Amino acid sequence: MKDVQGMPGTPGGLALRVCQFVFAAAALVVMATTSDFPSVTAFCYLVAAAGLQCLWSLSLAIADVYALLVMRSLQNHRVISFFTVGDGMISTLTFAAACASAGITVLIDNDLGSCANNHCAQFETATAMAFMTWFSSLPSFLLNFWSLASR
Repeated sequence: MKDVQGMPGTPGGLALRVCQFVFAAAALVVMATTSDFPSVTAFCYLVAAAGLQCLWSLSLAIADVYALLVMRSLQNHRVISFFTVGDGMISTLTFAAACASAGITVLIDNDLGSCANNHCAQFETATAMAFMTWFSSLPSFLLNFWSLASR
């Protein structure tokens, strides 16, 4: 099968991994810098999911850089299977954490009306970055899954 941009070992795949890493790192840093995030389980889950996404994206970006430098294809069946399962699990965790954090942020802002006492802007920013992480990880998963299914 021909290499499609966005798949592992292509410049498009590397760009997706870098975007995933940047958005996940932004969500992690913004949420972790608030003083009261540990008091809400959904925010702790977001920090954990963003940290895991950072590690996953960084390690696969390094693999993409290596594949591009040595001009090797990462279209091995086992490699694609590993990437597909990993991307599926990590993107699901990230989406669940973003949704849970969005729900708590809406509760704090709209329902309780206590945004003045909390870090609502930081919570909203971290949640938005988590959704952006998921939006950038979804193409990676779908392209890997498509490649795996078309064999």
